[in-house]
Amino acid sequence: MRLDIYRRAEHDGKFSYLAVPETKPIPEEATNTDWEIEARAVEVDDNAEQLDDYQIEKLSNQLSEKGYAVTSAKAVQ
Repeated sequence: MRLDIYRRAEHDGKFSYLAVPETKPIPEEATNTDWEIEARAVEVDDNAEQLDDYQIEKLSNQLSEKGYAVTSAKAVQ
């Protein structure tokens, strides 16, 4: 699968990341934040459960439940 990756600044120089299937817009419930594009059309194995570079866990679960996946809150604390 291919994902577009967005990021937003948090505190202490850390970032949160949002993964959305390629060509899909950021879902409405996530648009209230200033997301900036990080990478487009990132090729990810269809069976991937996490994106280590972006601290995203439970990738497939998040994508199927919400249509997007975000960085774990514990990664940006």
